[in-house]
Amino acid sequence: MARTAVVSALVAAALTAAAFMLNPTPEAHRAKIKEAIAERSPLAAALGLGALTAFTSTYHALGVASYTTVNERVASIGALGMVFVLQPSQDK
Repeated sequence: MARTAVVSALVAAALTAAAFMLNPTPEAHRAKIKEAIAERSPLAAALGLGALTAFTSTYHALGVASYTTVNERVASIGALGMVFVLQPSQDK
């Protein structure tokens, strides 16, 4: 039983360390935001709006996860090396 606990603790420690190391960088978030805006609107891509939005984003790291905000709204979230860009809300 003690051996199982040690193995479980080692696996948990390894997974936690991997999550810290794989936390997406600010550059990864900005590249994904730029790519997502270009996919959604070719006109926005042509005007450079993706690059502008990515440039104005603010990166926030939480250790094992991270997110960016633009105008106080969450624009992207990331963890384990993956970044997901959120759809802008349509409310006004």
